[in-house]
Amino acid sequence: MANFNINLVRFSAHVSASTGNDLLADETLMLARDGRLRIQWAPFDHTPRTARLVIVGITPGREQAANALHALGQALRSGQDLDGAMRHAKLVGSFSGPLRTNIVRMLDSIGVQQALDVPTCMSLFDAAHEQVHFTSALRYPVFLDGANYNGNPDLLRTPLLREMVETFLADEARALPGALWLPLGPKPTAALRHLVSLGVLPANRVLEGMPHPSGANGERIKFFLGQKPKAELSRKTRPDLIELAREMLLAQVGRLRSV
Repeated sequence: MANFNINLVRFSAHVSASTGNDLLADETLMLARDGRLRIQWAPFDHTPRTARLVIVGITPGREQAANALHALGQALRSGQDLDGAMRHAKLVGSFSGPLRTNIVRMLDSIGVQQALDVPTCMSLFDAAHEQVHFTSALRYPVFLDGANYNGNPDLLRTPLLREMVETFLADEARALPGALWLPLGPKPTAALRHLVSLGVLPANRVLEGMPHPSGANGERIKFFLGQKPKAELSRKTRPDLIELAREMLLAQVGRLRSV
C-alpha cells in the first residue's frame, strides 16, 4: 500500500517558493513511484460541496498540471489564502473551451438541465457557484516513463493506481452523494463502476455512454445530437452503439426527473 502523505501546507509553500522550477519533476512533490510509474502532486484537491455534476477524466495531463501549479504559485505570492489559491488553481487547470461546449450540448440534448432544474447545463459552469466538479479517476498527474499516463497499464489491475481510485475518487463520491457523474471515456467509466461495485457510488448517478467530447470525436458527437444522418457516417463510427447509449441515457435521466 502506498503512503499518500498529502501535506497541503508544505506542498503549497514549496510551490510558492519555487519560481521557474519544473515542479512536475520535483522530488518534494512526488507522492509515489512504482517501477515505470510516477505520481506527482498538483493542486487538484478542491472539491466543491455544492457540485451537482462531476466530470471525470483519466488523470491530469502534464500541461493541465503545470498550469494549475503555476496558478497556485502566482495566487499565493499575490497574498491569496491557501483555500482560495487552491480553488483558483483547480479552475485554471481544468476542462475548458470546445470540450466544455460539447459536454453542455450533449447533456442538454438528453435532458440533464431539466433533471437539475437549470435553463441549460452551461449555467452549471459559473465559477462563482461551483455546481460542477472537475476531477479524474486518478486525481493527481500520473506519468509512465515521464509521459502522460493514457490508461496503460490498466488502472484497476495496477495496485498503486487502484488505490488512488479507492482513496481519492471514493472520498469525492462520498462528499457528493447527490451529484450526477459523467465519465469521459472507458477508463473513467471503469473507475466509477468499481466504486459502484464497492457500494460507494449509486449506479443511477453515473451517466455512461456519451461520446467523448473532444473535437477529434466530432462525427460521433454530431450523430449523438442528431445533426448527422446515419447514412453519412464513416466506417469508423458505430451508430448502433451510440444509439443504444443515447437511449439508455435518456431513460436514466428520465427516471431522475421523475424522482
